[in-house]
Amino acid sequence: MKISGFIWLDGIVQKLLWKHSVTQQEVVELFENSPRLYFVEKGNRTGENVYVAFGQIGGGRYLVAFFIYKKNRQALILSARDMTKAERKKYAKK
Repeated sequence: MKISGFIWLDGIVQKLLWKHSVTQQEVVELFENSPRLYFVEKGNRTGENVYVAFGQIGGGRYLVAFFIYKKNRQALILSARDMTKAERKKYAKK
């Protein structure tokens, strides 16, 4: 899956900052660092499904980002947060 860009909704960007302390730049960095991508569920529109990205960014922070992969190859970011302990264990094993 190749991502050519990002779609940011103002409400989501604000939520990432105040609730999860994650910046837009950190999400972009996550995708630049070859994250592990997994299918989550079918989207409401044909061909636009929900995926999750697991990865590490500079400084050693482990992040998870949920996104819709759009037909134009852009990622509509839905949420991003730090990995839980269980997610980090699973991520380290692969």
